[in-house]
Amino acid sequence: MRSSRRPDRAAALGRLTDRAGEHITAGTGWNVFSYLIAGMLCYGGIGWLISHFTHISLFFPIGMLVGLAISVGWIIYRYGRPFEQGNPPKGDDR
Repeated sequence: MRSSRRPDRAAALGRLTDRAGEHITAGTGWNVFSYLIAGMLCYGGIGWLISHFTHISLFFPIGMLVGLAISVGWIIYRYGRPFEQGNPPKGDDR
């Protein structure tokens, strides 16, 4: 009977945390989405300001891409490899 191991694994998945020690929940997807939008808005705004004063319109899309790249890097760092406090579950799936 392998059914006795399933509740342990499901319970262990509910205890996953990110690098900051916060539990990964359904709201984590909204956090990831907001990081992407905020990075693009912030660095796109900085690029727009620079392009407005220098009259070089290429800084706006470059700023947005830099903001997106920084956001993706932060998301991978924070949520890319969730880990559990303690020992990971050992499944017998084959």
